[in-house]
Amino acid sequence: MNIWLQHLPVLPVLIPLLAAALMLLTRDNQRQLRVALGAVALGLMALTALMLVRATQGIGAPHWPDGVGVYLLGNWPAPFGIVLVADRLAALMLGLTAVLGLCAWIYATARWDRAGSHFHPLFLLIMMGLNGAFLAGDLFNLFVFFEILLTASYGLMLHGSGKRRVGAALHYIAVNLIASFLLLVAIALIYGLTGTLNLADLSVRAQTLSGADRQLFDSAAAILGVAFLIKAAAWPLNFWLPNTYSEAAAPVAALFAIMTKVGIYALLRIGSLLLPAGAPAAFGGAWMFPAGIATLAFGTLGMLASTQARRIAAYAIITSSGTLFAALGMPGATLTGPALYYLLSSVLALGALFLLLELTERSQSFGADMLAVTQEAFEHDDPDAADLSGQAVGVPLPATMTFLGLSFFACALLIIGLPPLSGFVAKFSLLSAALRTAEYGAPTFNVWLLVAAMLCSGVAALIALGRCGVRLFWIPEDLHIPTLRLNEAIPILVLLSVCLLLTVRAGSVMAYLEDTAWYLDQPGRYVEAVLGQDPHVFPAPAAGHGGPR
Repeated sequence: MNIWLQHLPVLPVLIPLLAAALMLLTRDNQRQLRVALGAVALGLMALTALMLVRATQGIGAPHWPDGVGVYLLGNWPAPFGIVLVADRLAALMLGLTAVLGLCAWIYATARWDRAGSHFHPLFLLIMMGLNGAFLAGDLFNLFVFFEILLTASYGLMLHGSGKRRVGAALHYIAVNLIASFLLLVAIALIYGLTGTLNLADLSVRAQTLSGADRQLFDSAAAILGVAFLIKAAAWPLNFWLPNTYSEAAAPVAALFAIMTKVGIYALLRIGSLLLPAGAPAAFGGAWMFPAGIATLAFGTLGMLASTQARRIAAYAIITSSGTLFAALGMPGATLTGPALYYLLSSVLALGALFLLLELTERSQSFGADMLAVTQEAFEHDDPDAADLSGQAVGVPLPATMTFLGLSFFACALLIIGLPPLSGFVAKFSLLSAALRTAEYGAPTFNVWLLVAAMLCSGVAALIALGRCGVRLFWIPEDLHIPTLRLNEAIPILVLLSVCLLLTVRAGSVMAYLEDTAWYLDQPGRYVEAVLGQDPHVFPAPAAGHGGPR
């Protein structure tokens, strides 16, 4: 096997870790060096994600014949050692994270990375945590990577200034500490019952539990599910999200658009592996579907009730989580492929919207009250210090308001689900797939409830975003043309272009996602790849130096 292919799964974790460590060795006034390190690291992560997508799909050479790459840290075989597992779902999420993270980071280099200390190391550490969570092959390391990304997100949430931002950040930290405590309790219970935390091994051992042990295991899995529901912003556990996302700095909020999806990923991953053992209610339709409908309704009402553009975007994230919960809570794998397509489209669109809203609000002198406070404390004689004062930034671009208006219109179409962009393809695919679930014995009421909820959320988004667009681009008499840099406009253009590419290549993308859904519905390939991995694919340690024999 190609040596690079063997070590490919560990690179999404190793690259940002090393880059962040190097950045911490630099001085605060060496910003250009940190920017260069960040650019190299994020570029390598994007390239690695692309290679993992190709390797797990079986495209090109070399690739994994079974589509699953297993990396044994320390050359210890599963389930005794730590494993990183790269499969179709993990590679898909890594690619989405790389695109969104790169665009948010480029946007931040225009001004936000100078609004406080250690922005670049924290950004790379949150990228490391996200990548590690998608690759983790056991519950404990999933918890570890969750904590890494959350700890970094605490610093990024506090990045900048303002009383409201600090208050929202403290609520965000408190809620996530509670969720982390629940997650740790559930992991301890599961380990005490099964003697393993490896996901593949847990899938096998859970089938042997019965009686009181089985009931206790289901209770532990329910606690685990509640922890993931908090992190995924399911109602009624999502009260923290609107304030947190609306008060965060624009590039931070854009990156946060994928953080709720980490909880959904964990529920999907663990639920698919526990399915042969009879997945607990926390990972099945018995809880996920009604939780999704309730979350969808809450997000819909929140969008209608909000008057601030950023709060509308925050409630749109809740709506997208509710749609995914409800779709994945339906029986069978019919909706899984369209749900993954919707996940891609919604994350990219919401990330672009958070970036765009700062630029549109800048036309109303946005930023002076939040950034000027940090100028003296953190600038260190940066020649671009004037950028943090809220004054003109960069140079006027041709037809700036046209660009902002069309970009907002595109984001609105994507979130509402109107043609011709990928948001329409995603919602149409979900609705048509929902109407085909009768073959799995799904109650007709649930199908029509999902259809009605999605259509109502689309109408609510149309009203809320339409009202917001009129207020931002039409009504203001004192509107002045903002100036912006290319590294602020290009990330938005890239995110919207990827959505356009999803639309143009909808057939091939949907085919890939349908194959991914089929793969998740047959977890035997994952289990066999992890537990059957030969530790001697790597050089064995010399005799007398420890390690497996």
